[in-house]
Amino acid sequence: MSRYGQYCPITRSLEVLGDRWTLLVVRDLLVGATRFNELARGLPGMSRGLLSKRLDQLQRHGLVEHVGGEYRPTPACEELRPIVFGLAEWGARWAFGEPRSDELDPVVLMWWIRAGIDPAPFDGRRAVLHVLLPDTRRQRFWFVVDPTDVSLCMTDPGHDVDVTLRSSLGVLYQVWEGRIALDVATRTGLVELDGRRDTVARMRRALRLSPVAPFVRRAARTPAARIPADAVPTARVPADR
Repeated sequence: MSRYGQYCPITRSLEVLGDRWTLLVVRDLLVGATRFNELARGLPGMSRGLLSKRLDQLQRHGLVEHVGGEYRPTPACEELRPIVFGLAEWGARWAFGEPRSDELDPVVLMWWIRAGIDPAPFDGRRAVLHVLLPDTRRQRFWFVVDPTDVSLCMTDPGHDVDVTLRSSLGVLYQVWEGRIALDVATRTGLVELDGRRDTVARMRRALRLSPVAPFVRRAARTPAARIPADAVPTARVPADR
């Protein structure tokens, strides 16, 4: 933990939350990740040892409870929700643009999508979504949607496929993040959804977007407020008087 040597609530907050990866761990806890492996899959650039260290730090500061093998955000952590998603809103307006190649990981995106699939539109029936990403090394993924759970499979689970989704990885990321509407993507051929019409309609309803998508869509309606992702805002320093 870094110490700043200033008696100020902002610096005390940064001493708890300012280390690399910490706020992303908090983000994932706030959107529903509870198991260590679940958190690790969503943060593949973070070593498991560092994840364990960050979780221990959050526990010591009263932001996380570890009960029954699950990590649960405490009320103190829940009070960070408007701050974390305030960063999402700011980032969508001022620091978000076209995805960079180093930001595109198909496995991470599949785990995010898994957490966003709602089984309810299938009325208690199993459904299988096959995702094809022809521009990635790992090109095939399967989601098995059961009434109470959604499983992500890296190999064919052996069930009949109900819907097949084809897309480039960059486009699917932008659909997930709310930069491209799914209806627009399918209408223009950026995303293909194949299957029975009624099942495709159910799958469209089941595919919920990222929790940050509302902020991205809102920022898109005010494009003058946004700058390219690779640009760095600078502030003018007033001259001494």
